[in-house]
Amino acid sequence: MMGLYQNRIVIKVGTSTLTNEVGGSDLRSFDRLACVLSDIQNMGYEVILVSSGAIAVGTNKLSMKTRPTSMRLKQAAAAVGQCSIMYLYDKFFGDYDKTIAQILLNAEDIEQEEKKENLTNTFDALLEMGIIPVVNENDSVSYTEIESEERLFGDNDMLSAVVSVLCKAKRLIILSDINGFYDSDPRLYPNAKFIERIEKIDDKIDSLAGGAGSRRGTGGMKTKLQAAGLATANGTDTVITNGKHPEALYDFMKGKNIGTLFVGKAEE
Repeated sequence: MMGLYQNRIVIKVGTSTLTNEVGGSDLRSFDRLACVLSDIQNMGYEVILVSSGAIAVGTNKLSMKTRPTSMRLKQAAAAVGQCSIMYLYDKFFGDYDKTIAQILLNAEDIEQEEKKENLTNTFDALLEMGIIPVVNENDSVSYTEIESEERLFGDNDMLSAVVSVLCKAKRLIILSDINGFYDSDPRLYPNAKFIERIEKIDDKIDSLAGGAGSRRGTGGMKTKLQAAGLATANGTDTVITNGKHPEALYDFMKGKNIGTLFVGKAEE
């Protein structure tokens, strides 16, 4: 296993963090996230942001009453939403004197060796220049996230793990709509027990993950666990924590526990 970049960190943010209860863009969330990630970069870290939300934001921008169900309308909403999301990131990161770049990926970009190498070089060049790459699956041409079964990444949780492996990041932080990993769904079971640290993802942990997550996103705990499995197998420490409190990342950078830590497998 090649050495990981100790100062390289991938943050994945989900639709539920970026939108409010009525489906509009949560501007405070965008602002807080941009502020904290800019600050972390100022501390000497290389930051990559993997962002969901294109379909949800596009749905709202197009004044659709409900999330579209047909593929063509989902892809149209994604195309509109991606513009809005990048505009908001550009604005808020710009407020903190940061430059961002957009990277839209398809599964083939990772599966073909030549494309993969080009992609890695692009990431490295951007990070060397102090630019924050903002990554999403290319929903307007790709259907893997929208209509996923078990593709390479059918969800941005998995995409964030693929990006962390590709970029050899030491840390992956998945911002969720709950505080971390529980032994059952805390929204349904008030006595659900919080698990702070997981050394190994085995069948027992797998069975606790359950089904899909919140109403507005597609990523449940199951996909987050799959993402943690891929990242930790490649040595990347992975954290699942609440996206509504990005300030907690400051504590994490100081070595404190936030959310659930999945410990990366030691390098051979």
